[in-house]
Amino acid sequence: MKTKSVLIYDTTLRDGTQGEQINFSAEEKLRVAQRLDEMRFHYVEGGWPGSNPKDMRFFELAKIKPLKHARLTAFGSTRKAGAGPEKCQNLQAILDAGTPAAAIFGKSWDFHATEILGVSLDENLAMIRETVEYLKAMDKEIIYDAEHFFDGYKHNRSYAMKTLMEAYNAGAAMIVLCDTNGGTLPHDIAVIVRDVASCIPLANLGIHAHNDSGLAVANSIAAVHEGVRMVQGTVNGYGERCGNADLLQIIGNLQLKMNRHCLPQSSLEHLTSLSNYVSEVANVPPLSSRPFVGRSAFAHKGGIHVSAVLKNALAYEHIDPVLVGNQQRVLVSDLAGKSNIEYKAKELGIDLSQDDAISRKIVQEIKHMENQGYQFDAAEGTLSLLIRKITGEFKEPFTLECFHVIAAKVGQEASTAQATIKISVGDEEELTAAEGNGPINALDNALRKALTKFYPQIREMHLVDFKVRIVEGSEGTAAKVKVTLESKDEQDIWSTIGVSENVIEASWRALVDSFQYKLSKDRINKNMGNKKRKRTNHEGAQTALF
Repeated sequence: MKTKSVLIYDTTLRDGTQGEQINFSAEEKLRVAQRLDEMRFHYVEGGWPGSNPKDMRFFELAKIKPLKHARLTAFGSTRKAGAGPEKCQNLQAILDAGTPAAAIFGKSWDFHATEILGVSLDENLAMIRETVEYLKAMDKEIIYDAEHFFDGYKHNRSYAMKTLMEAYNAGAAMIVLCDTNGGTLPHDIAVIVRDVASCIPLANLGIHAHNDSGLAVANSIAAVHEGVRMVQGTVNGYGERCGNADLLQIIGNLQLKMNRHCLPQSSLEHLTSLSNYVSEVANVPPLSSRPFVGRSAFAHKGGIHVSAVLKNALAYEHIDPVLVGNQQRVLVSDLAGKSNIEYKAKELGIDLSQDDAISRKIVQEIKHMENQGYQFDAAEGTLSLLIRKITGEFKEPFTLECFHVIAAKVGQEASTAQATIKISVGDEEELTAAEGNGPINALDNALRKALTKFYPQIREMHLVDFKVRIVEGSEGTAAKVKVTLESKDEQDIWSTIGVSENVIEASWRALVDSFQYKLSKDRINKNMGNKKRKRTNHEGAQTALF
């Protein structure tokens, strides 16, 4: 069967930025646009140049570094009521943006025309028609976004269809049906799309769905199933209120399950990295449970599940995670079985398949510690250290002799904290002191200062996140707490955890595990590198003999 293609239209940089806490500078928008261009997205909507200086600056930057594959698109509304399009500043801004395509939205719901815009129904039709004709004459490819189309169709089908025909007959290349309020159901989308297709060819139709009912992706897929050619959405589903349709989920479903070509296969394999990249630029933590690309999308925790996955991943995975650049993960918790432990140990280069006693010992220790408040599926760094310690594969990089922390506040002055720490590395001891914004920061600074003398690579390591949670709150301020740290270096990111009734002690345990994990993995990587070099030298010597 011949593969049908779907045009992917990204509006992360415009509609996506209407979501809470989503914001990009002009330079960040350019970087994201270039990444989407490299992925071979068909259209990238850069913003609304008539609405703010930042979007206009983005389009100026894009002229200096134009996209190579995607068609950059400027967004705007139809002309204002009672004025010709040539006098509309919004349309002039679109022309100044210099993009090959323009996306214009107009009102398809009679309620919006008369009650929100305050124009007659005939004037609204003229605004749509004249705007499209004007930009078409300026050699722009016109994508007409029929705002609130599905609501308009339900309230006044005849008028909603007239708005579409005005845009189509005026020369719009694509007519995009917008579920702007996000309240339409998939089966209604299908029925309405079929009706519209009786007047406008499916090759000229698109879908733009919002997620207010949690159905933006389903509605988009329903429309494509009926034959629409273009899908609009955002990376990670960013957008106003509950967000827009998530293009990454749409692409995954269309291309891998519906035989609809969206992106080159090589691009599909970078969907996960694209999701993380846009999250990083937007400064929004990635959602672990996001389908296809989330960290938990192919993570398995229950012992029975893991046992099945080890035999055949199809047992609990709907696709091969490699297809979208993700990976299978096995979590360990109090729900873990022997299979979970053997899987994690194998990742660390330790074979426990023939050692049931050690596996059972690790499982029991994990169950005991999770009963105390530890959570190993959120602290894989601490877990790997635990496995190495029980199997005898761990070598202590340093030993704590003692530490003292002083926190002081005098009157209204800012509080201060000082930490003194004494560690030993081999036969050598080191005593250091440091200040910090608080007792934990002071301890962190003192430990770094002491360790750097012995392990200079500590300078590469940075704290990414620090969380404190109460394990059980009945004891009030005396309650047991768990501290989770997330750290990173130039190659990896890892999490560690500490639990105690004393928040400083809990933080110290998580902090020590974080440093120990860094030093342990560096030692292992160094040893592996040495073995590889020795093997290469040996093979080279053998080659030289012949």
